[in-house]
Amino acid sequence: MSLLALQRDMRAWLACEDTSAADRLGAAAASGLRVYQNNYRAQLVACLEESFAQTRAWIGDDAFHEAVIAHIDRVPPSSWTLDAYPLDFPATLAKRYPDDSEVAELAWIDCTLGEAFVGFDAAALTTDDLAGIDWDRAILHFTPTMNLADLTTNATAIWSALANGEAPPEVELLPETGAILVWRQGLTAQFRAIDRHERDALDLARTGLPFAGFCARMVDAHGEDAGIARAGGLLRQWLGDGMIVGIEE
Repeated sequence: MSLLALQRDMRAWLACEDTSAADRLGAAAASGLRVYQNNYRAQLVACLEESFAQTRAWIGDDAFHEAVIAHIDRVPPSSWTLDAYPLDFPATLAKRYPDDSEVAELAWIDCTLGEAFVGFDAAALTTDDLAGIDWDRAILHFTPTMNLADLTTNATAIWSALANGEAPPEVELLPETGAILVWRQGLTAQFRAIDRHERDALDLARTGLPFAGFCARMVDAHGEDAGIARAGGLLRQWLGDGMIVGIEE
């Protein structure tokens, strides 16, 4: 058996308990294969437990472990690093809890905060860095740790309460879909809930549109005075949050 064939059979056994693969590996390997598979699954369970602490606290240990086992059975690791394995778990929870959207939203917060914490470093700009900027040509560049997802419930309030050891609020649906914004400021991964207007503004600002064009779009959406004020307010907010890491002219 070639090394490649051996590796493929070993993966098939670990991920799917493929008995044909086990047969090809030989009877002498049977007891060792079971040990390897138990260790493999234990590592995946531990990875998800560590990555989704608040989600687990919300749905309970039994329900969480049922979801973990179902996920491991359905979704084998596809990356060289175990750090990537949690990324698909929120989608598994969305399928298991289609009528409880806060569960997948909590899982997304858990997962994305972890991703932001280990993301690429980029020094944030401050207001002191803005002198001499040609705002007609200025293009904002945001931290690579920033991520966005739809928010339909008060999952951010639930997550914060759980993380602080407080009684979480009851689930509430938002009047309209907003978004969860996650990024890292310094050494701290953080999030906040934003409305759809800021979500749309962030999406627009990240297209490479110069700031003058961004302001014009805000004016189109909100009127001249309100639009200019909103553009300036968002710039101050994003700078204060440490989300802007560069301005290209």
